[in-house]
Amino acid sequence: MPRFQRIILVLSAALAFSVGSAGAQGVDIGQREYNSHCAFCHGPEGKGDGPSANMLRTKVADLTVLQKSNKGVFPFKRTYEVIDGREAVTAHGSRDMPVWGEVYSREAADWNLPSGINQEAFIRARILALVEYISRLQEK
Repeated sequence: MPRFQRIILVLSAALAFSVGSAGAQGVDIGQREYNSHCAFCHGPEGKGDGPSANMLRTKVADLTVLQKSNKGVFPFKRTYEVIDGREAVTAHGSRDMPVWGEVYSREAADWNLPSGINQEAFIRARILALVEYISRLQEK
């Protein structure tokens, strides 16, 4: 199993465990993250047609063609970095999308996670679950 898949599996399991009964009910964490943080701009199916898309200066990305635009390979690392956004990458240009890594950091601080739960691992698990969900939105 590739390293990224192992990391996703371990961190997603940690996130599911940390949210208690939600994990036991089979909640799709990536889909929940997408619906609560991304669909407003990117649309329910990731096509860039969310309710606020036409109010933005920059055209909202169609998330369903990331793999197609990258020679058939889903750009996992790039997608993670764009969502996390905490490390500036000059070559990526301007930043109109919110920096979800910072948002998740503030939320984690507000949640008063139980001792033993690593806050940074919790943040990464949320982002990884979201990236995994976006990978499922790709056109076939």
